[in-house]
Amino acid sequence: MFLKLSLLQEGCFVPFVVMGDPSLEMSIQIIETLVSNGADALEIGIPFSDPLADGPVIQKSNLRALSKNYTLSQYFNELKKIREKYPMLPIGILLYANLVYNRGIKKFYLDCFSAGISSVLIADVPIEESDLFYYTANKHKINSIFVCPPDANCSLIYNISKRAKGYIYLLSRPGVTGIQNNTQSLSKNFIKKIKKYSSVPLLQGFGISNSFQIKKSLQLGVSGVICGSAIIHIIETYLTEKEKMINQIRILTYKLKQSTKII
Repeated sequence: MFLKLSLLQEGCFVPFVVMGDPSLEMSIQIIETLVSNGADALEIGIPFSDPLADGPVIQKSNLRALSKNYTLSQYFNELKKIREKYPMLPIGILLYANLVYNRGIKKFYLDCFSAGISSVLIADVPIEESDLFYYTANKHKINSIFVCPPDANCSLIYNISKRAKGYIYLLSRPGVTGIQNNTQSLSKNFIKKIKKYSSVPLLQGFGISNSFQIKKSLQLGVSGVICGSAIIHIIETYLTEKEKMINQIRILTYKLKQSTKII
C-alpha cells in the first residue's frame, strides 16, 4: 500500500473509529463510508472502560460502545465481514492489554489471524513489556504497532525501530488524543532521526483533524496520518440523525484524503 501511494505521490489516510459506536450496524455503515471516500487503511478501536491514551471524545465513544454490551467475539465476527468485503485493505485494531489477557494471548492473536487483522496496537504496553505479545503476533504474521512519542530519546527510537513492523505510530504531542489546531511538535530532524534507524513507514496521529495539519505532516516526511477524534466528534454530534452523520463523515473523509495528494 505505502509503495503504491508513494508512486501516486499521495500520503496514506487512516481513519480511526471505535467498533460498536453507536452500534455494530452503524459501525459497518461508517466504515463503508470511510473506505468508499478514500480511506487507505483502517484503525479500529476495540472498546475499553479505561482508554488511557484517549481524550474525552474517544473516551465517550468507548463508553457508548460498551453500553451495548457487545462481546469481543462479536467484534471479531464483524471484523471478519469487513475483511471479506475489502480483502486488500490493511485493517489494524487498537486496544488495551486487559482485553488481550482476558481472552488469552494465544487465542487473541489466533482470532486476529482468523478475522484477517493486519496489525495490533496495544496502547498500554510499552516496548519493554511487549515480548510475549510481539512473538505471538509474529507467529500469526500480524504486525505489532509501536507508539513513538515526540520526546523519545535515541535508545527508545532504536528499540522501536528494531521491532517495528507495518508502520510506526508517531505521536504529534505528549498527552491524549483530541482535536487541537496547534498540535504538531514534530520536527524534520526528529523524523530524520527515526529514518536513520528504520525504513518502516511513519504515520502521525493525535490531533490530526484538518487539511493544513495533513499537508504539514507530509512535508515533514511522514508517510501518512491517522485521524480519529474529528470523525468520532461527528458521530457524537449526529447520534440521533444517522443520515446527517454518514453525510458529514463522507464529506470530511473525502476532504482529508484529498489533502494527502501532494500534487
